[in-house]
Amino acid sequence: MNTDQSKEIAGFRGMVIRDVEGKPKAGFEQLTLSDLPDNDVLVEISHSSLNYKDGLAISGKGRIARRLPMVAGIDLAGTVIRSKVDAWKPGDQVVVNGWGLSETEWGGYTRYQSLKAKHLTRLPTGFSPAEAMAIGTAGYTAALCVVALEDWGVIAPGAGEVLVTGAAGGVGTVAIALLAARGYTVVAATGRESQHDFLRSLGATDFVARSALAEPGKMLQAERWAGAVDTVGSHTLANALAQTQYGGAVAACGLAGGADLPASVMPHILRSIALIGVDSVMAPAAKRDRAWAFLDAHLDRAKLAALTTTSSLDALPALADAIVKGETRGRHVIEIA
Repeated sequence: MNTDQSKEIAGFRGMVIRDVEGKPKAGFEQLTLSDLPDNDVLVEISHSSLNYKDGLAISGKGRIARRLPMVAGIDLAGTVIRSKVDAWKPGDQVVVNGWGLSETEWGGYTRYQSLKAKHLTRLPTGFSPAEAMAIGTAGYTAALCVVALEDWGVIAPGAGEVLVTGAAGGVGTVAIALLAARGYTVVAATGRESQHDFLRSLGATDFVARSALAEPGKMLQAERWAGAVDTVGSHTLANALAQTQYGGAVAACGLAGGADLPASVMPHILRSIALIGVDSVMAPAAKRDRAWAFLDAHLDRAKLAALTTTSSLDALPALADAIVKGETRGRHVIEIA
């Protein structure tokens, strides 16, 4: 679509966060192209997703947006309809994860969005837009974590257990599926015993109660897992480190349980355990491309479908409350078109 044609686009709806009496408040609004930022590429969005950060932003339980007003949604998949740069042309299918969407850059909960060219990733040929958003930031982060542990050289199929905390969440479910596909023995930490059969279907072989890791523990504990993917932080991360085998590592990517780390250096200097921080928001293009290629190669599409729920834009407010309360599981795709 050229510039003149794109001016014919009628108004469209978006989930907008505004300052209301000093507090962020989200709600649906009608937008036009003139409301959008002046960026390089105009994308028609078909799908987005729901992540924990989205839940905080929409419910008002966390101050995610650092500029207001702000269109929420940290993920999007869609088709380029106008571009000011040669790298992107009308018809190109793209995904965007992170890059400050819903924080400093307008996000994916709207039919159209104007985006910076450097923030776009070409949709991998192995995925539809809906599947890419079933993966979303959570699944892409899970891939970054598994790749980081493998690069560190601490996990190998059959060589020890790998712990996944927050196992029923978006990152956790995809991490379990990826690790199982690679041949690892996966221990899932969850507070919901009702989810055990679901997590077992994704590849988990053993379980740890969330409460067993969430309370303060000793600086060094009995060694169990060779590595871990942690989405929780706080005491859970501290206990995961304290129970990691000599020479192991924990890839930490979340703080659903708190941003603190009430731990000591003992596991690191006595057991040579590494804490690997994994950031998905500002990760460079090379890391993103590698993570998506890893997902394309190793993520079972049937398992992806099993852990995915699809909802309309109208369902966002209720879903936001549910994900913050820990009442959701797996991945949630939001249909925009």
